[in-house]
Amino acid sequence: MSDSKQETFLQSSVRIYWRLLSYVKPYWLAFAISIFGFMIFASSQPAMAGMLKYFVDGLTEGNDAKFFGVALIWGFPLFIIAVAFYQGVGSFLGNYYLAKVSMGVVHDLRTALFDNLLKLPNSYLDNNNSGHLVSRITYNTTMVTGAATDAIKTVFREGMTVIFLFIYLLWMNWQLTLILIAILPVIGVMVNSASKKFRKQSKKIQIAMGDVTHVTSETITGYRVVRSFGGEAYESERFRQASENNRLRGLKMTRTSAVFTPALQLVTFSAMAVVMFLVLLMRGDATVGDLVAYITAAGLLPKPVRQLSEVSANIQKGIAAAENIFEQLDQEPEVDAGTYACERVAGRLDFEHLRYAYPGTDKMVLDDISFGIEPGQMVALVGRSGSGKSTLASLIPRFYTHSEGHIRIDGVDIRDYTLFNLRQHIALVTQHVTLFNDTIANNIAYGDLAGAPREAIEAAIEASYSKEFIDRLPEGLDTLVGENGVLLSGGQRQRLAIARALLKDAPVLILDEATSALDTESERHIQAALERVMRGRTTLVIAHRLSTIEQADVILVMDHGCIVERGSHAELLAKNGYYARLHSMQFEEEHKPA
Repeated sequence: MSDSKQETFLQSSVRIYWRLLSYVKPYWLAFAISIFGFMIFASSQPAMAGMLKYFVDGLTEGNDAKFFGVALIWGFPLFIIAVAFYQGVGSFLGNYYLAKVSMGVVHDLRTALFDNLLKLPNSYLDNNNSGHLVSRITYNTTMVTGAATDAIKTVFREGMTVIFLFIYLLWMNWQLTLILIAILPVIGVMVNSASKKFRKQSKKIQIAMGDVTHVTSETITGYRVVRSFGGEAYESERFRQASENNRLRGLKMTRTSAVFTPALQLVTFSAMAVVMFLVLLMRGDATVGDLVAYITAAGLLPKPVRQLSEVSANIQKGIAAAENIFEQLDQEPEVDAGTYACERVAGRLDFEHLRYAYPGTDKMVLDDISFGIEPGQMVALVGRSGSGKSTLASLIPRFYTHSEGHIRIDGVDIRDYTLFNLRQHIALVTQHVTLFNDTIANNIAYGDLAGAPREAIEAAIEASYSKEFIDRLPEGLDTLVGENGVLLSGGQRQRLAIARALLKDAPVLILDEATSALDTESERHIQAALERVMRGRTTLVIAHRLSTIEQADVILVMDHGCIVERGSHAELLAKNGYYARLHSMQFEEEHKPA
Protein backbone atom coordinates (compact mmCIF):
# COMPACT_ATOMS: atom_id res chain seq x y z
CA MET A 1 0.00 0.00 0.00
CA SER A 2 1.41 3.43 -0.97
CA ASP A 3 2.13 6.05 1.71
CA SER A 4 -0.79 8.22 0.58
CA LYS A 5 -3.22 5.29 0.69
CA GLN A 6 -1.92 4.21 4.09
CA GLU A 7 -2.33 7.75 5.41
CA THR A 8 -5.89 7.88 4.04
CA PHE A 9 -6.62 4.49 5.62
CA LEU A 10 -5.36 5.68 9.02
CA GLN A 11 -7.23 8.98 8.81
CA SER A 12 -10.42 7.16 7.86
CA SER A 13 -10.02 4.68 10.72
CA VAL A 14 -9.34 7.41 13.28
CA ARG A 15 -12.26 9.55 12.06
CA ILE A 16 -14.72 6.64 12.18
CA TYR A 17 -13.40 5.46 15.54
CA TRP A 18 -13.74 8.88 17.17
CA ARG A 19 -17.25 9.18 15.84
CA LEU A 20 -18.03 5.74 17.23
CA LEU A 21 -16.66 6.73 20.63
CA SER A 22 -19.08 9.68 20.70
CA TYR A 23 -21.78 7.10 21.42
CA VAL A 24 -19.92 6.24 24.64
CA LYS A 25 -20.20 9.82 25.98
CA PRO A 26 -23.68 9.41 27.57
CA TYR A 27 -22.23 6.59 29.66
CA TRP A 28 -19.08 8.41 30.77
CA LEU A 29 -19.59 7.70 34.49
CA ALA A 30 -19.97 3.93 34.02
CA PHE A 31 -17.04 4.06 31.59
CA ALA A 32 -14.85 5.91 34.13
CA ILE A 33 -15.72 3.38 36.85
CA SER A 34 -14.80 0.51 34.50
CA ILE A 35 -11.44 2.13 33.68
CA PHE A 36 -10.78 2.60 37.40
CA GLY A 37 -11.57 -1.08 37.90
CA PHE A 38 -9.13 -2.11 35.18
CA MET A 39 -6.45 0.08 36.79
CA ILE A 40 -6.96 -1.82 40.04
CA PHE A 41 -6.74 -5.13 38.18
CA ALA A 42 -3.60 -4.11 36.28
CA SER A 43 -1.80 -2.80 39.36
CA SER A 44 -2.24 -6.19 41.05
CA GLN A 45 -0.07 -7.95 38.47
CA PRO A 46 3.37 -6.67 39.64
CA ALA A 47 2.28 -7.43 43.22
CA MET A 48 2.01 -11.10 42.26
CA ALA A 49 5.60 -11.08 41.01
CA GLY A 50 6.88 -8.89 43.84
CA MET A 51 5.58 -11.10 46.61
CA LEU A 52 7.53 -14.05 45.17
CA LYS A 53 10.76 -12.12 45.87
CA TYR A 54 9.95 -11.97 49.57
CA PHE A 55 8.74 -15.57 49.59
CA VAL A 56 11.90 -17.00 47.96
CA ASP A 57 14.26 -14.83 49.98
CA GLY A 58 12.29 -15.71 53.10
CA LEU A 59 12.79 -19.41 52.44
CA THR A 60 16.56 -18.95 52.68
CA GLU A 61 16.23 -17.12 56.02
CA GLY A 62 14.35 -19.96 57.69
CA ASN A 63 11.78 -19.57 60.47
CA ASP A 64 12.88 -16.01 61.29
CA ALA A 65 11.79 -14.72 57.89
CA LYS A 66 9.45 -11.74 57.97
CA PHE A 67 6.91 -10.56 55.38
CA PHE A 68 6.20 -6.84 55.78
CA GLY A 69 6.95 -7.14 59.51
CA VAL A 70 4.79 -10.24 59.96
CA ALA A 71 6.02 -13.81 60.20
CA LEU A 72 6.29 -15.24 56.68
CA ILE A 73 4.12 -18.24 57.53
CA TRP A 74 1.18 -15.92 58.28
CA GLY A 75 1.96 -12.84 56.26
CA PHE A 76 2.44 -14.46 52.85
CA PRO A 77 -0.91 -16.39 52.71
CA LEU A 78 -2.78 -13.32 53.98
CA PHE A 79 -1.10 -11.18 51.32
CA ILE A 80 -2.17 -13.64 48.58
CA ILE A 81 -5.79 -13.45 49.76
CA ALA A 82 -5.64 -9.63 49.94
CA VAL A 83 -4.22 -9.36 46.40
CA ALA A 84 -6.83 -11.80 45.06
CA PHE A 85 -9.62 -9.75 46.68
CA TYR A 86 -8.13 -6.49 45.39
CA GLN A 87 -7.85 -7.96 41.89
CA GLY A 88 -11.41 -9.35 42.04
CA VAL A 89 -12.87 -5.96 42.96
CA GLY A 90 -11.06 -4.40 39.99
CA SER A 91 -12.21 -7.13 37.63
CA PHE A 92 -15.86 -6.76 38.73
CA LEU A 93 -15.89 -2.97 38.40
CA GLY A 94 -14.18 -3.12 35.02
CA ASN A 95 -16.25 -5.87 33.43
CA TYR A 96 -19.69 -5.01 34.83
CA TYR A 97 -19.64 -1.28 34.12
CA LEU A 98 -18.10 -1.72 30.69
CA ALA A 99 -20.91 -4.19 29.88
CA LYS A 100 -23.40 -1.44 30.80
CA VAL A 101 -21.64 0.88 28.37
CA SER A 102 -21.49 -1.81 25.67
CA MET A 103 -25.19 -2.70 25.86
CA GLY A 104 -26.13 0.98 25.98
CA VAL A 105 -24.12 1.72 22.83
CA VAL A 106 -25.72 -1.20 20.96
CA HIS A 107 -29.19 -0.03 22.03
CA ASP A 108 -28.49 3.57 20.99
CA LEU A 109 -27.07 2.56 17.61
CA ARG A 110 -29.96 0.21 16.86
CA THR A 111 -32.48 2.87 17.85
CA ALA A 112 -30.69 5.50 15.75
CA LEU A 113 -30.61 3.16 12.74
CA PHE A 114 -34.26 2.22 13.06
CA ASP A 115 -35.41 5.83 13.55
CA ASN A 116 -33.27 6.82 10.58
CA LEU A 117 -34.86 4.03 8.53
CA LEU A 118 -38.29 5.57 9.15
CA LYS A 119 -37.12 8.90 7.72
CA LEU A 120 -35.16 7.75 4.68
CA PRO A 121 -36.54 8.55 1.24
CA ASN A 122 -38.36 5.81 -0.68
CA SER A 123 -35.61 5.73 -3.30
CA TYR A 124 -33.06 4.56 -0.68
CA LEU A 125 -35.37 1.77 0.53
CA ASP A 126 -36.09 0.78 -3.09
CA ASN A 127 -32.37 0.48 -3.89
CA ASN A 128 -31.28 -1.45 -0.77
CA ASN A 129 -32.54 -4.95 -0.10
CA SER A 130 -34.26 -5.56 3.22
CA GLY A 131 -31.83 -8.32 4.27
CA HIS A 132 -28.86 -5.96 4.35
CA LEU A 133 -30.86 -3.29 6.16
CA VAL A 134 -31.96 -5.81 8.82
CA SER A 135 -28.43 -7.23 9.11
CA ARG A 136 -27.10 -3.73 9.70
CA ILE A 137 -29.41 -3.30 12.71
CA THR A 138 -29.00 -6.80 14.16
CA TYR A 139 -25.46 -7.94 13.25
CA ASN A 140 -23.34 -4.86 12.50
CA THR A 141 -24.30 -3.10 15.73
CA THR A 142 -23.00 -6.03 17.80
CA MET A 143 -19.75 -5.98 15.81
CA VAL A 144 -19.35 -2.30 16.69
CA THR A 145 -19.15 -3.10 20.41
CA GLY A 146 -15.95 -4.99 19.66
CA ALA A 147 -14.36 -1.67 18.76
CA ALA A 148 -16.29 0.68 21.03
CA THR A 149 -16.06 -1.22 24.32
CA ASP A 150 -14.47 -4.69 24.17
CA ALA A 151 -11.36 -3.32 22.49
CA ILE A 152 -11.18 -0.48 25.01
CA LYS A 153 -11.39 -3.06 27.78
CA THR A 154 -8.39 -4.87 26.36
CA VAL A 155 -6.46 -1.67 25.66
CA PHE A 156 -6.93 -0.32 29.18
CA ARG A 157 -6.73 -3.55 31.17
CA GLU A 158 -3.90 -5.21 29.28
CA GLY A 159 -2.25 -1.90 28.36
CA MET A 160 -2.07 -0.80 32.00
CA THR A 161 -0.91 -4.27 32.98
CA VAL A 162 1.99 -3.94 30.53
CA ILE A 163 2.77 -0.43 31.84
CA PHE A 164 2.76 -1.49 35.51
CA LEU A 165 4.89 -4.54 34.71
CA PHE A 166 7.39 -2.44 32.74
CA ILE A 167 7.64 0.07 35.61
CA TYR A 168 8.31 -2.77 38.01
CA LEU A 169 10.88 -4.32 35.65
CA LEU A 170 12.64 -0.96 35.14
CA TRP A 171 12.79 -0.56 38.90
CA MET A 172 14.23 -4.07 39.28
CA ASN A 173 16.79 -3.87 36.42
CA TRP A 174 16.52 -1.07 33.85
CA GLN A 175 19.27 -2.42 31.54
CA LEU A 176 17.56 -5.74 30.94
CA THR A 177 14.17 -4.07 30.55
CA LEU A 178 15.41 -1.82 27.72
CA ILE A 179 16.13 -4.99 25.72
CA LEU A 180 12.49 -6.00 26.11
CA ILE A 181 11.36 -2.55 24.96
CA ALA A 182 13.45 -2.92 21.78
CA ILE A 183 10.92 -5.40 20.35
CA LEU A 184 8.04 -2.91 20.48
CA PRO A 185 8.70 -1.40 16.98
CA VAL A 186 8.64 -4.92 15.50
CA ILE A 187 5.28 -5.57 17.16
CA GLY A 188 3.97 -2.24 15.84
CA VAL A 189 4.83 -3.11 12.23
CA MET A 190 3.15 -6.52 12.54
CA VAL A 191 -0.02 -5.04 14.09
CA ASN A 192 -0.28 -2.35 11.39
CA SER A 193 0.06 -4.91 8.62
CA ALA A 194 -2.60 -7.17 10.13
CA SER A 195 -5.02 -4.27 10.76
CA LYS A 196 -5.49 -3.57 7.06
CA LYS A 197 -6.28 -7.21 6.35
CA PHE A 198 -8.70 -7.48 9.27
CA ARG A 199 -10.73 -4.43 8.18
CA LYS A 200 -10.91 -5.51 4.55
CA GLN A 201 -11.96 -9.04 5.45
CA SER A 202 -14.47 -7.82 8.05
CA LYS A 203 -16.28 -5.70 5.45
CA LYS A 204 -16.65 -8.76 3.23
CA ILE A 205 -17.98 -10.81 6.17
CA GLN A 206 -20.65 -8.18 6.92
CA ILE A 207 -21.77 -8.12 3.27
CA ALA A 208 -21.91 -11.92 3.24
CA MET A 209 -23.98 -11.92 6.46
CA GLY A 210 -26.37 -9.45 4.84
CA ASP A 211 -26.81 -11.89 1.94
CA VAL A 212 -27.66 -14.70 4.37
CA THR A 213 -30.27 -12.50 6.09
CA HIS A 214 -31.68 -11.37 2.75
CA VAL A 215 -32.16 -14.89 1.36
CA THR A 216 -33.72 -16.05 4.65
CA SER A 217 -36.10 -13.07 4.77
CA GLU A 218 -37.20 -13.51 1.15
CA THR A 219 -37.82 -17.24 1.57
CA ILE A 220 -39.87 -16.81 4.75
CA THR A 221 -41.91 -13.98 3.25
CA GLY A 222 -42.56 -15.81 0.00
CA TYR A 223 -42.88 -19.34 1.33
CA ARG A 224 -46.18 -19.94 -0.49
CA VAL A 225 -44.59 -19.16 -3.86
CA VAL A 226 -41.53 -21.25 -2.96
CA ARG A 227 -43.66 -24.29 -2.15
CA SER A 228 -46.23 -23.94 -4.89
CA PHE A 229 -43.56 -23.60 -7.61
CA GLY A 230 -41.22 -26.23 -6.19
CA GLY A 231 -38.53 -23.71 -5.32
CA GLU A 232 -37.27 -25.52 -2.21
CA ALA A 233 -34.16 -26.91 -3.91
CA TYR A 234 -33.37 -23.56 -5.53
CA GLU A 235 -33.77 -21.61 -2.28
CA SER A 236 -31.78 -24.24 -0.37
CA GLU A 237 -28.93 -23.91 -2.86
CA ARG A 238 -29.14 -20.10 -2.77
CA PHE A 239 -28.96 -20.11 1.03
CA ARG A 240 -26.17 -22.70 1.01
CA GLN A 241 -24.08 -20.51 -1.31
CA ALA A 242 -24.69 -17.38 0.79
CA SER A 243 -23.85 -19.25 4.01
CA GLU A 244 -20.81 -20.91 2.40
CA ASN A 245 -19.57 -17.52 1.24
CA ASN A 246 -19.97 -16.20 4.78
CA ARG A 247 -18.14 -19.27 6.15
CA LEU A 248 -15.21 -18.83 3.78
CA ARG A 249 -14.92 -15.12 4.59
CA GLY A 250 -14.93 -15.90 8.33
CA LEU A 251 -12.41 -18.69 7.87
CA LYS A 252 -10.11 -16.40 5.93
CA MET A 253 -10.18 -13.86 8.74
CA THR A 254 -9.56 -16.57 11.31
CA ARG A 255 -6.59 -17.79 9.27
CA THR A 256 -5.10 -14.30 9.25
CA SER A 257 -5.53 -14.07 13.03
CA ALA A 258 -4.23 -17.62 13.53
CA VAL A 259 -1.00 -16.80 11.67
CA PHE A 260 -0.59 -13.37 13.23
CA THR A 261 -0.89 -14.40 16.90
CA PRO A 262 1.75 -17.20 16.89
CA ALA A 263 4.12 -14.99 14.88
CA LEU A 264 3.78 -12.26 17.47
CA GLN A 265 4.27 -14.77 20.29
CA LEU A 266 7.44 -16.00 18.59
CA VAL A 267 8.86 -12.47 18.50
CA THR A 268 7.85 -11.83 22.13
CA PHE A 269 9.25 -15.10 23.47
CA SER A 270 12.44 -14.68 21.44
CA ALA A 271 12.99 -11.42 23.28
CA MET A 272 12.19 -13.23 26.53
CA ALA A 273 14.78 -15.90 25.70
CA VAL A 274 17.44 -13.21 25.21
CA VAL A 275 16.44 -11.65 28.53
CA MET A 276 16.70 -15.02 30.32
CA PHE A 277 20.15 -15.52 28.86
CA LEU A 278 21.25 -12.08 30.01
CA VAL A 279 19.71 -12.60 33.48
CA LEU A 280 21.85 -15.68 33.95
CA LEU A 281 24.88 -13.95 32.43
CA MET A 282 24.60 -10.66 34.33
CA ARG A 283 23.31 -11.96 37.64
CA GLY A 284 25.66 -9.84 39.71
CA ASP A 285 24.75 -9.51 43.39
CA ALA A 286 21.00 -10.02 42.86
CA THR A 287 19.35 -12.41 45.30
CA VAL A 288 17.48 -15.49 44.21
CA GLY A 289 14.25 -13.70 45.13
CA ASP A 290 15.17 -10.76 42.87
CA LEU A 291 15.78 -13.07 39.92
CA VAL A 292 12.58 -15.06 40.48
CA ALA A 293 10.53 -11.85 40.79
CA TYR A 294 12.09 -10.35 37.63
CA ILE A 295 11.62 -13.52 35.58
CA THR A 296 8.02 -13.91 36.85
CA ALA A 297 7.17 -10.29 35.95
CA ALA A 298 8.79 -10.67 32.53
CA GLY A 299 6.91 -13.96 32.06
CA LEU A 300 3.62 -12.15 32.69
CA LEU A 301 4.26 -9.79 29.78
CA PRO A 302 3.59 -12.03 26.70
CA LYS A 303 -0.10 -12.62 27.55
CA PRO A 304 -1.18 -8.96 27.74
CA VAL A 305 1.08 -8.08 24.79
CA ARG A 306 -0.57 -10.85 22.73
CA GLN A 307 -4.05 -9.67 23.72
CA LEU A 308 -3.13 -6.10 22.83
CA SER A 309 -2.02 -7.29 19.41
CA GLU A 310 -5.30 -9.17 18.88
CA VAL A 311 -7.36 -6.09 19.74
CA SER A 312 -6.54 -4.73 16.30
CA ALA A 313 -8.81 -7.36 14.73
CA ASN A 314 -11.73 -6.35 16.97
CA ILE A 315 -11.16 -2.67 16.30
CA GLN A 316 -11.02 -3.18 12.53
CA LYS A 317 -14.17 -5.34 12.61
CA GLY A 318 -15.91 -2.63 14.59
CA ILE A 319 -14.66 0.16 12.32
CA ALA A 320 -15.84 -1.73 9.23
CA ALA A 321 -19.25 -2.24 10.85
CA ALA A 322 -19.39 1.38 12.02
CA GLU A 323 -18.50 2.61 8.55
CA ASN A 324 -21.46 0.65 7.18
CA ILE A 325 -23.76 1.98 9.92
CA PHE A 326 -22.67 5.60 9.49
CA GLU A 327 -23.17 5.27 5.74
CA GLN A 328 -26.90 4.82 6.41
CA LEU A 329 -27.05 7.39 9.22
CA ASP A 330 -25.46 9.96 6.89
CA GLN A 331 -28.10 9.49 4.22
CA GLU A 332 -30.25 12.56 3.73
CA PRO A 333 -33.74 12.01 5.15
CA GLU A 334 -36.89 12.75 3.18
CA VAL A 335 -36.86 16.36 2.06
CA ASP A 336 -39.28 18.27 4.26
CA ALA A 337 -38.75 21.96 3.60
CA GLY A 338 -42.46 22.75 3.78
CA THR A 339 -43.81 25.10 6.41
CA TYR A 340 -47.51 25.22 5.54
CA ALA A 341 -50.04 23.23 7.55
CA CYS A 342 -53.81 23.35 7.90
CA GLU A 343 -56.41 21.40 9.84
CA ARG A 344 -58.31 20.05 6.82
CA VAL A 345 -58.15 20.77 3.10
CA ALA A 346 -61.15 21.06 0.81
CA GLY A 347 -59.47 18.59 -1.56
CA ARG A 348 -58.96 20.37 -4.89
CA LEU A 349 -56.07 18.72 -6.77
CA ASP A 350 -54.22 20.39 -9.65
CA PHE A 351 -51.46 18.84 -11.77
CA GLU A 352 -49.59 21.30 -13.99
CA HIS A 353 -47.02 20.19 -16.57
CA LEU A 354 -45.84 17.41 -14.26
CA ARG A 355 -42.68 15.55 -15.26
CA TYR A 356 -40.89 12.80 -13.38
CA ALA A 357 -37.94 10.51 -14.02
CA TYR A 358 -36.59 7.95 -11.59
CA PRO A 359 -33.29 9.01 -9.95
CA GLY A 360 -30.25 8.13 -12.06
CA THR A 361 -32.22 7.75 -15.30
CA ASP A 362 -33.18 10.11 -18.12
CA LYS A 363 -36.31 8.26 -19.18
CA MET A 364 -39.44 10.17 -18.25
CA VAL A 365 -41.98 8.08 -16.33
CA LEU A 366 -44.44 10.99 -16.42
CA ASP A 367 -44.27 13.59 -19.17
CA ASP A 368 -46.22 16.87 -19.14
CA ILE A 369 -49.21 15.69 -17.07
CA SER A 370 -51.86 18.37 -16.54
CA PHE A 371 -55.37 17.97 -15.10
CA GLY A 372 -57.48 19.05 -12.16
CA ILE A 373 -59.84 17.36 -9.71
CA GLU A 374 -62.55 19.34 -7.98
CA PRO A 375 -63.45 18.58 -4.34
CA GLY A 376 -65.78 15.59 -4.23
CA GLN A 377 -64.91 14.46 -7.77
CA MET A 378 -63.82 10.96 -8.68
CA VAL A 379 -61.11 10.77 -11.32
CA ALA A 380 -59.89 7.43 -12.63
CA LEU A 381 -56.52 6.59 -14.19
CA VAL A 382 -56.44 3.66 -16.59
CA GLY A 383 -53.85 2.24 -18.93
CA ARG A 384 -51.59 -0.73 -19.35
CA SER A 385 -48.87 -1.63 -16.79
CA GLY A 386 -45.92 0.74 -16.83
CA SER A 387 -47.88 3.71 -18.09
CA GLY A 388 -47.11 5.73 -14.92
CA LYS A 389 -50.42 5.48 -13.01
CA SER A 390 -49.03 4.29 -9.66
CA THR A 391 -46.05 6.63 -9.93
CA LEU A 392 -48.43 9.55 -10.33
CA ALA A 393 -50.35 8.44 -7.22
CA SER A 394 -47.07 8.11 -5.26
CA LEU A 395 -46.10 11.70 -6.03
CA ILE A 396 -49.17 13.16 -4.27
CA PRO A 397 -48.10 12.13 -0.71
CA ARG A 398 -44.48 12.91 -1.76
CA PHE A 399 -43.16 9.37 -1.59
CA TYR A 400 -41.12 10.60 -4.55
CA THR A 401 -40.36 14.18 -5.55
CA HIS A 402 -41.22 15.32 -9.07
CA SER A 403 -38.54 17.05 -11.08
CA GLU A 404 -40.66 19.56 -12.97
CA GLY A 405 -44.15 21.01 -12.79
CA HIS A 406 -46.52 21.36 -9.86
CA ILE A 407 -48.98 19.37 -7.80
CA ARG A 408 -51.26 21.60 -5.76
CA ILE A 409 -53.84 20.88 -3.09
CA ASP A 410 -56.24 23.76 -2.58
CA GLY A 411 -53.89 25.95 -4.61
CA VAL A 412 -50.86 25.26 -2.37
CA ASP A 413 -47.91 23.34 -3.84
CA ILE A 414 -47.53 20.02 -2.03
CA ARG A 415 -43.84 20.85 -1.43
CA ASP A 416 -44.96 23.79 0.72
CA TYR A 417 -46.90 21.51 3.09
CA THR A 418 -45.03 19.85 5.93
CA LEU A 419 -44.78 16.13 5.16
CA PHE A 420 -46.72 15.14 8.25
CA ASN A 421 -49.56 17.55 7.52
CA LEU A 422 -49.70 16.67 3.83
CA ARG A 423 -50.07 12.96 4.56
CA GLN A 424 -52.74 13.63 7.18
CA HIS A 425 -55.01 14.83 4.35
CA ILE A 426 -54.50 11.70 2.21
CA ALA A 427 -55.80 8.16 2.66
CA LEU A 428 -54.04 5.60 0.47
CA VAL A 429 -55.11 2.06 -0.36
CA THR A 430 -52.83 0.06 -2.66
CA GLN A 431 -53.04 -3.39 -4.21
CA HIS A 432 -50.17 -4.51 -1.94
CA VAL A 433 -51.74 -4.56 1.52
CA THR A 434 -49.51 -4.24 4.56
CA LEU A 435 -50.83 -5.64 7.83
CA PHE A 436 -48.90 -6.05 11.06
CA ASN A 437 -48.80 -9.06 13.38
CA ASP A 438 -51.39 -7.52 15.65
CA THR A 439 -55.16 -7.57 16.20
CA ILE A 440 -57.62 -6.56 13.50
CA ALA A 441 -58.66 -3.55 15.59
CA ASN A 442 -55.06 -2.34 15.97
CA ASN A 443 -54.37 -2.85 12.27
CA ILE A 444 -57.30 -0.64 11.36
CA ALA A 445 -56.64 1.98 14.07
CA TYR A 446 -52.94 2.20 13.21
CA GLY A 447 -50.48 5.06 13.75
CA ASP A 448 -52.26 8.39 14.10
CA LEU A 449 -55.53 6.46 14.29
CA ALA A 450 -54.50 4.57 17.43
CA GLY A 451 -56.95 5.27 20.21
CA ALA A 452 -59.89 5.74 17.85
CA PRO A 453 -63.25 4.93 19.51
CA ARG A 454 -64.40 1.34 19.12
CA GLU A 455 -67.62 2.59 17.53
CA ALA A 456 -65.64 4.40 14.79
CA ILE A 457 -63.64 1.21 14.06
CA GLU A 458 -66.83 -0.82 13.85
CA ALA A 459 -68.39 1.76 11.49
CA ALA A 460 -65.35 1.53 9.19
CA ILE A 461 -65.61 -2.25 9.27
CA GLU A 462 -69.28 -2.10 8.38
CA ALA A 463 -68.64 0.31 5.50
CA SER A 464 -65.81 -1.81 4.10
CA TYR A 465 -67.93 -4.99 4.13
CA SER A 466 -65.53 -6.62 6.64
CA LYS A 467 -68.05 -7.31 9.38
CA GLU A 468 -69.33 -10.57 7.93
CA PHE A 469 -65.94 -12.31 8.06
CA ILE A 470 -64.71 -10.63 11.28
CA ASP A 471 -67.80 -11.86 13.16
CA ARG A 472 -66.85 -15.42 12.23
CA LEU A 473 -63.33 -15.12 13.70
CA PRO A 474 -62.78 -16.59 17.19
CA GLU A 475 -61.78 -13.30 18.83
CA GLY A 476 -63.58 -10.92 16.48
CA LEU A 477 -61.84 -7.57 16.32
CA ASP A 478 -59.20 -8.83 18.77
CA THR A 479 -58.08 -11.69 16.49
CA LEU A 480 -54.38 -11.69 15.61
CA VAL A 481 -53.91 -11.64 11.82
CA GLY A 482 -50.38 -13.08 11.67
CA GLU A 483 -47.36 -11.59 9.89
CA ASN A 484 -48.63 -9.38 7.08
CA GLY A 485 -52.13 -10.80 7.59
CA VAL A 486 -51.11 -14.32 6.56
CA LEU A 487 -54.10 -15.82 8.41
CA LEU A 488 -56.55 -13.88 6.21
CA SER A 489 -57.46 -14.22 2.56
CA GLY A 490 -56.34 -11.65 0.00
CA GLY A 491 -59.81 -10.17 -0.20
CA GLN A 492 -60.11 -9.94 3.58
CA ARG A 493 -56.75 -8.17 3.84
CA GLN A 494 -57.84 -5.73 1.13
CA ARG A 495 -61.06 -4.94 2.97
CA LEU A 496 -59.15 -4.22 6.20
CA ALA A 497 -56.90 -1.82 4.28
CA ILE A 498 -60.00 -0.04 2.98
CA ALA A 499 -61.44 0.05 6.51
CA ARG A 500 -58.19 1.69 7.70
CA ALA A 501 -58.54 4.35 4.99
CA LEU A 502 -62.20 4.89 5.87
CA LEU A 503 -61.36 5.37 9.55
CA LYS A 504 -58.79 8.01 8.60
CA ASP A 505 -61.60 10.04 7.01
CA ALA A 506 -59.15 12.06 4.90
CA PRO A 507 -60.41 14.58 2.31
CA VAL A 508 -58.22 13.05 -0.42
CA LEU A 509 -58.63 9.33 -1.16
CA ILE A 510 -56.24 7.40 -3.43
CA LEU A 511 -57.26 3.90 -4.45
CA ASP A 512 -54.46 2.10 -6.30
CA GLU A 513 -56.03 -1.15 -7.56
CA ALA A 514 -57.86 -1.25 -4.21
CA THR A 515 -60.40 -3.84 -5.35
CA SER A 516 -57.96 -6.04 -7.28
CA ALA A 517 -57.95 -8.85 -4.69
CA LEU A 518 -61.70 -9.02 -4.13
CA ASP A 519 -64.13 -11.62 -5.37
CA THR A 520 -67.14 -10.46 -7.40
CA GLU A 521 -69.58 -10.39 -4.47
CA SER A 522 -67.16 -8.54 -2.17
CA GLU A 523 -66.28 -6.11 -4.94
CA ARG A 524 -69.95 -5.28 -5.42
CA HIS A 525 -70.35 -4.48 -1.72
CA ILE A 526 -67.06 -2.55 -1.65
CA GLN A 527 -68.08 -0.50 -4.65
CA ALA A 528 -71.34 0.43 -2.92
CA ALA A 529 -69.41 1.35 0.24
CA LEU A 530 -66.85 3.38 -1.70
CA GLU A 531 -69.59 5.29 -3.47
CA ARG A 532 -70.86 6.43 -0.07
CA VAL A 533 -67.38 7.16 1.23
CA MET A 534 -66.28 9.10 -1.84
CA ARG A 535 -69.05 11.63 -1.43
CA GLY A 536 -67.45 14.93 -0.41
CA ARG A 537 -63.95 13.54 -0.99
CA THR A 538 -61.52 14.03 -3.83
CA THR A 539 -60.88 10.51 -5.10
CA LEU A 540 -58.19 9.32 -7.45
CA VAL A 541 -58.78 5.75 -8.57
CA ILE A 542 -56.24 3.60 -10.38
CA ALA A 543 -58.09 0.66 -11.82
CA HIS A 544 -57.31 -2.35 -13.94
CA ARG A 545 -60.94 -3.50 -14.09
CA LEU A 546 -62.68 -0.83 -16.14
CA SER A 547 -66.07 -1.96 -14.83
CA THR A 548 -65.17 -0.48 -11.42
CA ILE A 549 -64.71 3.08 -12.68
CA GLU A 550 -67.62 3.51 -15.08
CA GLN A 551 -69.20 6.04 -12.68
CA ALA A 552 -66.06 8.22 -12.51
CA ASP A 553 -66.56 11.91 -13.27
CA VAL A 554 -63.45 11.88 -15.47
CA ILE A 555 -61.39 8.98 -16.80
CA LEU A 556 -57.79 9.68 -17.83
CA VAL A 557 -56.18 7.15 -20.16
CA MET A 558 -52.40 6.95 -19.79
CA ASP A 559 -49.75 5.47 -22.06
CA HIS A 560 -45.96 5.82 -21.77
CA GLY A 561 -46.29 8.49 -19.10
CA CYS A 562 -48.67 10.70 -21.06
CA ILE A 563 -52.42 11.30 -20.92
CA VAL A 564 -53.68 10.16 -24.34
CA GLU A 565 -57.42 10.41 -23.71
CA ARG A 566 -59.78 11.99 -21.18
CA GLY A 567 -63.52 12.09 -20.66
CA SER A 568 -66.41 10.18 -19.09
CA HIS A 569 -66.98 6.48 -19.67
CA ALA A 570 -69.65 7.17 -22.30
CA GLU A 571 -67.57 9.87 -24.01
CA LEU A 572 -64.50 7.67 -24.26
CA LEU A 573 -66.48 4.73 -25.65
CA ALA A 574 -67.99 7.07 -28.24
CA LYS A 575 -64.50 8.17 -29.32
CA ASN A 576 -63.74 4.54 -30.18
CA GLY A 577 -60.08 5.09 -29.32
CA TYR A 578 -57.60 3.69 -26.82
CA TYR A 579 -60.10 3.37 -23.95
CA ALA A 580 -62.71 1.72 -26.17
CA ARG A 581 -60.17 -0.91 -27.23
CA LEU A 582 -59.20 -1.61 -23.60
CA HIS A 583 -62.88 -1.89 -22.66
CA SER A 584 -63.62 -4.22 -25.55
CA MET A 585 -60.68 -6.52 -24.70
CA GLN A 586 -61.75 -6.77 -21.04
CA PHE A 587 -65.38 -7.35 -21.95
CA GLU A 588 -64.40 -10.25 -24.21
CA GLU A 589 -62.18 -11.79 -21.50
CA GLU A 590 -64.84 -11.51 -18.79
CA HIS A 591 -67.53 -13.06 -21.00
CA LYS A 592 -65.36 -15.75 -22.53
CA PRO A 593 -66.87 -19.21 -22.00
CA ALA A 594 -65.24 -21.16 -19.19
